[in-house]
Amino acid sequence: MKPIESLVRDNVKNLKPCVHGAEVLGAAEESGFKPEAILDFSSSVNPLGPSKRALDAAKKAFSLIAAYPDSNSNELRQVIASHFGRMNKGNVVVGNGSTELMYLFAEAFMKKGDTALMPAPTFGEYESAVRKTGETPKFAKLSKTFTINAESFKREMTGAKLVFLCNPNNPTSMLISQETLTGIIEKALEQDILVFLDEDFLEFVEEEKNLTMIGKINKYPNLFILRSFTKIFGLTGLRVGYGIANEEIINVLSCAKIPWNVNCLAQAAAVAALNDEEHLQVTRELIKKEKVWLQAELGEIN
Repeated sequence: MKPIESLVRDNVKNLKPCVHGAEVLGAAEESGFKPEAILDFSSSVNPLGPSKRALDAAKKAFSLIAAYPDSNSNELRQVIASHFGRMNKGNVVVGNGSTELMYLFAEAFMKKGDTALMPAPTFGEYESAVRKTGETPKFAKLSKTFTINAESFKREMTGAKLVFLCNPNNPTSMLISQETLTGIIEKALEQDILVFLDEDFLEFVEEEKNLTMIGKINKYPNLFILRSFTKIFGLTGLRVGYGIANEEIINVLSCAKIPWNVNCLAQAAAVAALNDEEHLQVTRELIKKEKVWLQAELGEIN
């Protein structure tokens, strides 16, 4: 038989294994410490963990594991739509973690010869998602203050098919100003460029409701907004993410995704987590308090 490598698609040959933080089990094996004795600062998830209501819902859903889960996550999509209002479940797609939706978006829309623009540095999976399609990522370097130069970025956008943005950006934590963000989206709309806007960390920001672009999906038909149950909801190991956009984009992604992509435990826990406003409020108060403390302590370093 020929070497397996000779049978692999060219764009897959050059892919590297996914490497991120949160490799607690590997660290435990190397260090000899028990996993529960290791404090993980690499993942930026809710320090309180998931809500009790979410955990109870997941336990209750064990009775469902003998059957296939709802392939379209209908209940969860409806709960998400109701949570944000002014939309229906046709504006929502659910993925096996938000990362699945990054790859699905690139796979669905990148054609041969297309390019995708993204800031640098930003979350590395955007680049990997584009490279997996066999097409080309293009990078717009951030300023010395880790912010996007709006005019420069819009010039770089010319000829691109997709734009990937992360607000606040990972790993720099910087927010994109509303003026800059709106300008980029509107310029992209003029040129038929799709904008993938990752808001996975926005729920940690105090002014989240004023900063999110979710209410603008009908105004901007080129806009796709990513959210996650991994970060503030703490359902990291269950892998649930979702995207919000106009129904045309959602229909494309819903048809392109694999069936049964989100298991029954994850769907049940996510529904309960989104409905547990008290846990979210306690989390936000803790983050607000700890942020002030951390900034003060860092400020003492010469």
